[in-house]
Amino acid sequence: MSSFPSRRRVLATSAGAALAFGALSSTSAQAAGRTSTEETRTLDELYQAALAEGGKLVIYAGGDTPTQQDFTKAAFLRRFPDIDLTLVVDYSKYHDVRVDNQLATDTLVPDVVQLQTLQDFTRWKEQGRLLRYKPAGFSKVYDKFKDPHGAWVAIGAIGFSFMYSPSVVGSDAPSTPLDLVDPKWKGKIASSYPHDDDAVLYLFSLYAQKYGWEWVAGFAAQDVRFARGSNSPADAVRAGTHAIGVGGSGAPLATGPVKWVVPDSAPFMAWGQRAAILKQAAHPAAAKLYLNWQLSLGTQQGSFNGWSVRADVTPPTGLKPVWEYPNAHIDGFPRFMADRAAIERWKQTFALYFGEVKGDPTPGWPGLHPGA
Repeated sequence: MSSFPSRRRVLATSAGAALAFGALSSTSAQAAGRTSTEETRTLDELYQAALAEGGKLVIYAGGDTPTQQDFTKAAFLRRFPDIDLTLVVDYSKYHDVRVDNQLATDTLVPDVVQLQTLQDFTRWKEQGRLLRYKPAGFSKVYDKFKDPHGAWVAIGAIGFSFMYSPSVVGSDAPSTPLDLVDPKWKGKIASSYPHDDDAVLYLFSLYAQKYGWEWVAGFAAQDVRFARGSNSPADAVRAGTHAIGVGGSGAPLATGPVKWVVPDSAPFMAWGQRAAILKQAAHPAAAKLYLNWQLSLGTQQGSFNGWSVRADVTPPTGLKPVWEYPNAHIDGFPRFMADRAAIERWKQTFALYFGEVKGDPTPGWPGLHPGA
């Protein structure tokens, strides 16, 4: 008997294989569709789905004080009052390893993570830890502020720069980081430690690369009051204890006791604060509601600093979309965050100039399982 299959058998086998491949392709297409299609349900429909799930939601948010996200929590609960929302604020560099440890011990608490540690979202995506999901409005988000597969999306644009008290500095207001090393400001500057917060670290690295180590030495000679927490510089200026603050966020158009500076050409830094739903989240429906609410036009148009992550939201007069400021270095920060060896070198070098980080963490000590 011939060892070669008959023509009829070949045709039958080929037809079966084609059918099987077609079914597989259809399944793959459906799977791809689940991650390529934006959410079509309304916020009210998503709200009802979250309530049917149990109405609970736990978020781990990067920040400096336990109350820093109270405004977000209050706004969310005004719109969705029956959700039992727990929002835990801590430094992102503690939240990320907290989540890693919870995953390793099968004790995961949060449904959503929104953190400054951008590199973690890339890693968690590669590890299959993130739910691929595209909220309504995802297609309108600036391309570099979202993962193309929906593993994460930025929900807010944040900038770090320096700031000052208009009532104190008067006509001598600093306009570039070079002004900060003028001897007249000695003893009048408050700064967050650059070697305690990676966003502040990136800001100071931009200053060092632009103005050289002489600038760093000059800043170190200014009798700067360093403190933990990127909230601390603005707090010091607002309280009137210091004329200038360095290394914190703010609203460029805000009036009041603190003027936050967007330099004309000197460096500052900005990024999209990433958020994601963990694949093992206990409350995925509520998590989806939260991301859709964050990306909604109403929420984005009400951002505290005037910047939106959506390209179809026009900033207030006097501002451009944050990605249109070349001196904001929005492309540089994700690359910076991914090179952890270089970050360690920057940290230790700044410690030589500014001293070791001192003080308790400003959010307190939430422990291993806050929000549980």
